[in-house]
Amino acid sequence: MFGYSDKSLFPQDIASVRLEMFDNRTFRRGTEYELSHALAKRIEADTPYKIITSKNRADTVMTGQITNISEAGLSIEYELGGVLEREVLIRAVVNWKNLKTGELLINNQSVTATASYTGRQKQDFKYASTLAANKLAQNIVELMETKW
Repeated sequence: MFGYSDKSLFPQDIASVRLEMFDNRTFRRGTEYELSHALAKRIEADTPYKIITSKNRADTVMTGQITNISEAGLSIEYELGGVLEREVLIRAVVNWKNLKTGELLINNQSVTATASYTGRQKQDFKYASTLAANKLAQNIVELMETKW
């Protein structure tokens, strides 16, 4: 069948997700909270699934680890030689398991997101890491879609 479909992009035999706090394997603390919070909001807003805290009642469980948080300079001020704009990259590995069947819906999938910031606009690393965590949550929800 070609063309359009009115079917949901997400698996229909699932109604709930237990989202476990992501492990943070980096030295930058706090990003795991931002990512888990953003992911919970994004799952509830963009999918047909509900976030459930009880493992016994959830259809699926999502786990993950933040494996890298890095920062790089993007542009340099030529007169003084200082960095004008920086970029924050967050990389995570995600697993999503169907607790009814034992099937791994997402198996150790690496996902990344970036965000940039500049001190000239009173932005800092925290600002960019929050943006990157939200983008990463969006990218993870896109992985939850049924493969075509």
